[in-house]
Amino acid sequence: MALNFHQLHIFYTVAEKGSFSHAAQALHMTQPAVTMQVQSLEDYFGTKLFIRSTKRVELTEAGRTLLPFALRSIELMKETDISMSKFTHMLEGRLHLGASLTVGEYILPRLLGPFSAEYPNISVSMKVNNTKLILEEVLNHQLTFGLVEAEVKHPDVHTEAVLSDELKLIVPQNHPLAERERIPLEEMLKYPFVLREQGSGTRRVMEEELAKAGCDVSMLKIVMELGSTGAVKSAVEAGLGISILSQSSVRHEAALGVLKVKDVEGIRFTRSFYAIYLSSTLLPISAVTFLTFLRERDLSQWL
Repeated sequence: MALNFHQLHIFYTVAEKGSFSHAAQALHMTQPAVTMQVQSLEDYFGTKLFIRSTKRVELTEAGRTLLPFALRSIELMKETDISMSKFTHMLEGRLHLGASLTVGEYILPRLLGPFSAEYPNISVSMKVNNTKLILEEVLNHQLTFGLVEAEVKHPDVHTEAVLSDELKLIVPQNHPLAERERIPLEEMLKYPFVLREQGSGTRRVMEEELAKAGCDVSMLKIVMELGSTGAVKSAVEAGLGISILSQSSVRHEAALGVLKVKDVEGIRFTRSFYAIYLSSTLLPISAVTFLTFLRERDLSQWL
């Protein structure tokens, strides 16, 4: 029997999860199949790699010795996929991902066209939801990976910044601030705001940057909180208030002149969008190819 990467990946996952059943769930395998592969690996080396108990499995001395080599093999496989993905233009497959609201509604649609032109044989399926639900579906193996507006801190999830974005002050075309080039903070605060709901990535970035600038966000004149960027844009266009939104989300309205995009003096509302996926998962080559596309292309030509 020859040593193979698949067995090393299973061994590492069992060690990381501390359980054959949890490893089986993470790997989309049955527990007997995981146990069989680990036993095959133990047969190959002629030694036990785990001490089994009713509550948890623990590494033997041999298992502890093997663990860093297994990790290096996983990292090398990931690096190999990334390096080779740029050559896989005839790759066929399905890219299944989730995206949070701003990313899915306003950013990715402009990038999927160029991606599909370069990789015409990869079909794309995208689910749009809020960050919390996208994370839940990644954890439950319902989504391969997600692109979200907030950095995710979870022990089982790898998080990587792959896109940047900037929020701007948005005002209707006939607003007193519409003809001003740059808006002083104290001037902006005089007007009523229409904002995304509490907990949204857009709202969080806005509040954090205002707080850094010494603004008490509780003093904002918030007249309306809405659950989608589209609803906020419509409310601003109707003259109900001003807002802070991703400039990518208002390109169409700004081109038509119905909304004006302004900078606020002394403040930049910048943020990143993040790719999230299970640390124990080896992404399919279609997903690796798409993430490589996001990392290496000049995306500003489409955004």
